Amino acid sequence: MSRDAEMPREHGGGPARAVVLLSGGLDSATTLALAREAGFACHAISFDYGQRHRCELAAARRVAAALGVVEHRIVSLGLGELGGSALTDEAIDVPTTPTEGIPVTYVPARNTVFLALALGWAEVLGAQDLFIGVNAVDYSGYPDCRPAFIEAFERLANVATRAGVEGRPFRLHAPLIALSKAEIIRRGTALGVDYGLTVSCYDPDAGGRACGRCDACRLRAEGFAAAGVPDPTPYKNK
Repeated sequence: MSRDAEMPREHGGGPARAVVLLSGGLDSATTLALAREAGFACHAISFDYGQRHRCELAAARRVAAALGVVEHRIVSLGLGELGGSALTDEAIDVPTTPTEGIPVTYVPARNTVFLALALGWAEVLGAQDLFIGVNAVDYSGYPDCRPAFIEAFERLANVATRAGVEGRPFRLHAPLIALSKAEIIRRGTALGVDYGLTVSCYDPDAGGRACGRCDACRLRAEGFAAAGVPDPTPYKNK
């Protein structure tokens, strides 16, 4: 596992390609900026998986355009058909106060599914580097945001693919995994990320305005305050 973006390997005489998971949120936007800063030709992938905060896909398009990706694909998945999460099941309320343990906003196996599809696209592109904006410091307790998961998936990638077994190993980069939200915001601000383009809220209104009460909103607001950076987030009640 690579926490920070290493120098890219060239691809056909040009910049090495990388596949970057792009949700449209603060963390993934910063991750994309870091991958670009490291010199990769970035191919962004987003997922329409039945999430109640589907407005994040419009944010992903904005971020991809602003940061100049080579290509941006949005893949449709039926995770909502499986249920089990407040993010995909309207019958389950999004918590408005901090909870203990793994919260109901956890989507079963989400990052495993996302990375598997990103890995397949990377193999098609001839890319050996994948980027994901998971964080194990200021996060909500999701098991698929931990270093152990990232390390295990990278091992899987290199035994489950033609590229891996033929000596073209994959590297899974999680450059934000050990950073606080404030550190992430400072890093992205230094790289020119416009966080006003992003959406982090789990329960925004139809116009994309944040609820200001869910875990994602709380961590985002606390991060901007700690970083000393003005919060550009539009809230429902402001």
